[in-house]
Amino acid sequence: MPNNQVCESVFAPRARERCFAGNFRLNCLFILAALCLLAPQLAQSQETEAAVVTDTPAEMETGVTTKTPARKPVESELTVEGLASYGHYKIFASGSGCHLYTGGLEYDRHSWGRFLGARVDYVAEFLPLVLLDAPLTQDIWGDPTSPDHHIVPGIGISPIGFRMLWRDHKAIKPYLTAKGGILVFPQKVLSQEATYVNFSLQSATGVEVKMNERWDLRLGLFSDFHFSNDFIVPVNPGLDVMNANLGLTYHFGQ
Repeated sequence: MPNNQVCESVFAPRARERCFAGNFRLNCLFILAALCLLAPQLAQSQETEAAVVTDTPAEMETGVTTKTPARKPVESELTVEGLASYGHYKIFASGSGCHLYTGGLEYDRHSWGRFLGARVDYVAEFLPLVLLDAPLTQDIWGDPTSPDHHIVPGIGISPIGFRMLWRDHKAIKPYLTAKGGILVFPQKVLSQEATYVNFSLQSATGVEVKMNERWDLRLGLFSDFHFSNDFIVPVNPGLDVMNANLGLTYHFGQ
């Protein structure tokens, strides 16, 4: 009997129990992708400045003025960020005993106007540094079977995401963000029956603190980072970690 069929026969009951959670996470990722990739690029996101009036000598004589509308540069930001987990929980994932650390860049662009009083941005993220501190050995569902730990490096990218930013021209700016993408490791993590490639889903709340006209300090102290393979294979161990996300944000087009 092929290995996949053996896994299915042995672990089918537990896999069925976790199937709903896997489908829920995948549906969340699809909804996030639809919101970010299929949403129309509304003209209202390209806000215009008040008309600029220019008077030439001829216009002054005739009393006719010419109004030349000028567009503001699209508001966008680049954040150098770092993430450190400080706990985990089991809701949509079974893995435990792990910590996650990341470093990378996040790009935010004001693309979708305003909603509920907040500026709505498109978000993309690249994580060239991903470090998973995991138990040296784990069972098939991600539960630790050894007190020893090792570090597994990886890389991540989240091409789809959005951010809602309130009080965007004030000193204290609360935000809510969600991002979806993938994490890739050089070895199978959380279980020897898992995969090298995992889907990731992040959500976070925090504030940006204005330092000057160009720079903000990001303080994201309440965030969730989830990754799993969503049953690409019969076993889906997955991990949910609580984390703090700190960053330094540079504003373009000011």
